[in-house]
Amino acid sequence: MCGFKDDATFDSYPPTIFPKDFTYFDNFQHVLFDSLVPRFMLNSLLIAVVVTLVRLLLSMFAAYSFAFFNFKGKNVLFFIIIGTMMIPTEAVLIPNYITISKLGLLNSYVGIMAVYFVSAIQVFMFRQSFKTISGSLREAAFLDGCGDLQFFFQICVPVSKATITALSLNSFVHVWNTYLWPLLVTNRPEMRTVQVGITMLSADDSGVKAPIFAAIAIILLPTIIIFAFGQRNIVRGIASGSVKG
Repeated sequence: MCGFKDDATFDSYPPTIFPKDFTYFDNFQHVLFDSLVPRFMLNSLLIAVVVTLVRLLLSMFAAYSFAFFNFKGKNVLFFIIIGTMMIPTEAVLIPNYITISKLGLLNSYVGIMAVYFVSAIQVFMFRQSFKTISGSLREAAFLDGCGDLQFFFQICVPVSKATITALSLNSFVHVWNTYLWPLLVTNRPEMRTVQVGITMLSADDSGVKAPIFAAIAIILLPTIIIFAFGQRNIVRGIASGSVKG
């Protein structure tokens, strides 16, 4: 609602909750056509989509090996991966920054995305989902000439559709809303993500608040739409991955 206010209404006293009308679109026009917000949104969209796809693929392959393969140290390796969930993100910021810097990946999409490619919680959730598939079914499929890749894509992926949907939506929203890491590894305006860029809008229009609220309303739309359409799948996916021990 504040996005529809002009500066005079915004600073009026006593303050009002609702704007005089909802026909004042100058703030939205300023955000969409006179600022870098569209570029910030494009950066965030690219990063969120690529990270979500790569993270899902890596997590599903790792979970498949933990669910169906027997190798020495499997349980120890799995608990080490699960144990990384207890490490605060802030504790690894400096080592990650030094690594990305030495690799020359500052101010690049790969530099922003690299730290999000592996997710322990997704490995755990997919392992739980894959363990609901009977081992005898895999043995029968192998007797019919089915390989691991074929079994993975034709049996495991369809069975885990709810989990895939839930974790995809969760991953997209998480990466879209990430602020601190993109702030650290980028300093060029055109490489900023939307959460970082919104603070730059505040600096550019010092003292002007209404366009910031308009920008916030715009960048919230993707997450609201995703949550509205995916809420049922999120609950179903989390429930399906929490049954098998």
